[in-house]
Amino acid sequence: MNITISIVEDNEQLRGTLARVISRTEGFVCLGQHATAEAALENLPKELPQVVLMDINLPGMNGVECVRRLKQILPETQVMMLTAYEDTENIFASLAAGASGYMLKRTPRAELLDAIREVRNGGSPMTTHIARKVVQSFLKPVAAPGPTHELSEREREVLDLLSHGLMYKEISEKLGISFETVRTYIRRIYEKLQVRTRTEAVAKALRR
Repeated sequence: MNITISIVEDNEQLRGTLARVISRTEGFVCLGQHATAEAALENLPKELPQVVLMDINLPGMNGVECVRRLKQILPETQVMMLTAYEDTENIFASLAAGASGYMLKRTPRAELLDAIREVRNGGSPMTTHIARKVVQSFLKPVAAPGPTHELSEREREVLDLLSHGLMYKEISEKLGISFETVRTYIRRIYEKLQVRTRTEAVAKALRR
């Protein structure tokens, strides 16, 4: 049975190349190509792909937020990030939003096709050194909880939104609080979890 795929990528040349590679490979069908997250959210429910290749740096809504919304609409569709970003913050944000795999755009085409097969079969393919970064982040020793370890309900809410890839401004708008209030909550979260970056905070949230 063919694997049906849709592509969300703003680079027209790359988008076309990926579509051609997929369409010319036996066992694969490219259902659609979308240059923005907004277009993807409108059209993917009609296409019903089994796998979506998702870029992160899109005009308008970013790919991480698109994944989060898409998984609410199409929970059975598997999303694999295909991006140039290698930093752990984007990796964790994507996985927390619901992505099942994380591959780099420079991945050889044969390896990419294997990754699509893997994600369709329930796996979580990642470029080798991306997987190493994920493993290393989980191997870091976790500090013993201090007396201020427990987060308030609002702080847990803010941390959850951070874990889903939302930016400070988006959290402010979603919760109906000021940008400075969001910064205050995040500073308290960092202090209580004994972390210094958003990535470390998200990593601890995922460990839980």
